[in-house]
Amino acid sequence: MFDFRDSRDSRPESSVDASKRRLLRAAGAAVAAAPLLTLGGNAWAQAAAPAKALAPVRFAWNQTSFCLTPIAVAQETGIFAKHGLDVSLINYAGSTDQLLESLATGKADAAVGMIHRWLKPLESGFDVKIIAGLHGGCMRLIGYKPANITKLADLKGKAIGVQGMDAPARHFFSVYLKKNGVDPEREITWKVYPRDLLGLAAEKGEIHAVAETDPIAFKIERDTKGGFVELASNASGQYHDKVCCVVGVGGKLVRDNRPAAAALARSLVEAYEWASGNIDESAKIFLKYTTNLPLEDLKSLYKTLTLHHHPVGADLRDEIAYYAQDFKELGVLKPGTDPGKYADHVFVKVL
Repeated sequence: MFDFRDSRDSRPESSVDASKRRLLRAAGAAVAAAPLLTLGGNAWAQAAAPAKALAPVRFAWNQTSFCLTPIAVAQETGIFAKHGLDVSLINYAGSTDQLLESLATGKADAAVGMIHRWLKPLESGFDVKIIAGLHGGCMRLIGYKPANITKLADLKGKAIGVQGMDAPARHFFSVYLKKNGVDPEREITWKVYPRDLLGLAAEKGEIHAVAETDPIAFKIERDTKGGFVELASNASGQYHDKVCCVVGVGGKLVRDNRPAAAALARSLVEAYEWASGNIDESAKIFLKYTTNLPLEDLKSLYKTLTLHHHPVGADLRDEIAYYAQDFKELGVLKPGTDPGKYADHVFVKVL
C-alpha cells in the first residue's frame, strides 16, 4: 500500500497562485499552438494519430449518465478512431470498488467516474491512474419551497435527504456547507431515503432539502408538489472551476501503452469541447444510448454542466489535491494523508 503520509499538512497552493500559473501555462500553450491555429485547425485534432491499425481500448462507463454524453459523441462521430483508438464501450453499473478493481486487474483498460466516489478507494492503493477531467457539475442541493428553504443559511436546524450517508452528494455538500457557514454535523440532520422517495419525504415534511446527483435532482424538482429552489451545485462558488467526472486507466495501460492513454485523454477532451458548443446534436446522439430522458430534458440538463471544463496535466493534479484536502478535513481520507503526495500518486500526466 502506498504511504501518503507527509510531515507537511497544508492545502495545495492558493487559488491565486494556481490562477497565475494557469495563465502562464495558457500563454505558453497559445504560443506553441499558434502554427496550428493559424491553419484554422483544432490543436487537439491536429495531434491525432496517423492512419494505422487502431489500438483496442475497453472503456467502462454508465450509459444512462447524461453527463457522459460526449463519450457517445466520441464514439459516434469517429473522434476515437481519428486518434487511433478502437474503443469498446462497456456499460457498467457496479460499485466503485468493483470498477476500480476491474481497471487494476486489466478487465477494463479505462473507465469514467465521479472524483468524489474515487478518492477514498484510490487511497487504498488500486493500480489506477487518473489521466483527464471531463466536466464540472451534476450534483445539486435543492431546498423545498414550502419549507421556506431558499438559501443555505435556512438549512440550519433542518434535515437534508440523501440516498446514503456515504453518497458523493452528502460528502461534497458537507464540505460546501461548512465553507459557507453551516456546520454539517451539528446544524444539519442527514436522513437516508431511496432515491424515488426523496420528493415524497419533502412533501410529508420529513426533510427540507435534497442533495442528489442529476438527473435525479432534476426529476425531484419536476415531480414534487410545492417545488424546489437550487441552493448550490458542485459548480458553485469556489467550485465553479473544479472537475466532477474523471477518466482513470489501469496502471498497466500507462506502463505498456502510454500513447493509447494519451490518445484516449485527447479524444475525450475534444469530444467534450465539441459537445459544449453543439448541445442539440449531442442530445440526439445520446438518445441512442438511453431512453430515460426526453430530448428537451437532456438539453436543459446540459446547461447545468461545465462541459468546457476538462483539465489535464498539472491543472488536474491540483484539483485532485484540492479535493483530497477537503475530504481529509471531512474525515473521509485518513488524517495522515498528505493531499499533494496523494495527488502525485493517483494522477499521471499523459498529454
